[in-house]
Amino acid sequence: MEIFLDFYGTLVYEDDEMIPIVCEHVRSSSKTICEVKDIGDYWWKVLSAAFRNSYGDTFKTQRNLGISSLSETIQNYNSSCVAEDIIQIQFDHWQKPEIFDDTKPFLQSLHGLTTVILSNIDTKDIHEAKRYHGIHVNDVITSEDVKSYKPNPELFQEALRRFNLNSNEVIHIGDSLSSDVSGAQNVGIKAIWLNRFHKRTPDGIIPDYICKDLFEVRDVLNNLLRACNNPMYKIVY
Repeated sequence: MEIFLDFYGTLVYEDDEMIPIVCEHVRSSSKTICEVKDIGDYWWKVLSAAFRNSYGDTFKTQRNLGISSLSETIQNYNSSCVAEDIIQIQFDHWQKPEIFDDTKPFLQSLHGLTTVILSNIDTKDIHEAKRYHGIHVNDVITSEDVKSYKPNPELFQEALRRFNLNSNEVIHIGDSLSSDVSGAQNVGIKAIWLNRFHKRTPDGIIPDYICKDLFEVRDVLNNLLRACNNPMYKIVY
């Protein structure tokens, strides 16, 4: 069995702490009375719609979508900010994110196994983040490579194609119920939900496995290895 694995929120921290900082810039320069949370919610709504519409010939990188959605948010709140200036803290995070304590021990435990990262982030950013933390894997496939974002099927399908795999030969690991769990399951790939922060599972999404950290993921994989009785079991990040 092969394994695909997400990057941000799974191996390294998401940019959750950067968002309020950006939104505070919008709030403090706004002519409208508003709260940071409301600004963040509005920005996410605009960005989510942009993700859904970014596909194939209309594809835009995550950096471009971030700037355009933030610009719309700034305009909505009558702020004098410039999106390109205040979003830089988020871009910097993408290239130098904090790494989870269990990531390197987990990766080291996979010695000899094939590892491939599947990520919605821009190609240059994830390669810089990999280099920054000294993460070595066999391959990285990004949304920029396939002109499509998870949970759309193209990232998963490209990974299957590159490694000549069928969906029933793979398990995917990630922290997002929509992008990782539903995205993988929609193409017939089993999914491990890495629920680091004890989130509630909404109705309609049923992960094949739920783990609270990568040590639990390792235990699940070891059980699968034994069940497969296959010394050539590979793991794809």
